[in-house]
Amino acid sequence: MVMTSRREHADLRPTPETASRPLPSTARELFDALPQLPGLRTEVINGSLIVSPVGTPEHGWTATLIYDALRALVMDRDWRAYPGNVDVCIDGSREPVEPDFVLAPADCPRWGTRELLSSGLIMVAEIVSPGSVIDDRERKPDLYAMGLVPVMLLIDPVATPATVTVFSAPKGGEYQTVSRVAVGSELHLPAPVDFTLDTSIFEKALKRT
Repeated sequence: MVMTSRREHADLRPTPETASRPLPSTARELFDALPQLPGLRTEVINGSLIVSPVGTPEHGWTATLIYDALRALVMDRDWRAYPGNVDVCIDGSREPVEPDFVLAPADCPRWGTRELLSSGLIMVAEIVSPGSVIDDRERKPDLYAMGLVPVMLLIDPVATPATVTVFSAPKGGEYQTVSRVAVGSELHLPAPVDFTLDTSIFEKALKRT
């Protein structure tokens, strides 16, 4: 039996409406011109448009585990938690990114209608994949620091042993404080989160990664 995918492919052909428009001249303009691309993540990092597949089921499960750990805190403080389904606009450069997890206040300011503004966030989290090592470990911490995200959490199952790192106190495009533990240890997430995370919750998901 031949199996066929029911996923609809994005139609990138010009229409009479779009054919007369000038071509995008920046990565941000190209991002804005793209249609929805199901199954793909589209971001702009350091001026380059990055299109990558969405993560594995374990990747998504790990993001959900972050939400589960913070759920009581989120509900108590009337925050909003988004496991991998919201765009963020970096304040200043206006580069759009899609973190694996976003924590924001209910009244977080936006860039346009879809993108949360980075300087209004509480925390973002990224989960490292083999294909995103350089972006997640090296580029995104500086990007989020430049956008004044107070706290960044980095879960790295690619490292040996697997680690969890928290970056905080952004200043001058860099985080001034960095704390790292092996998965299985406790890690304090600084204010405005102010929560001690038991990273052993990630162990089962990361074994499959």
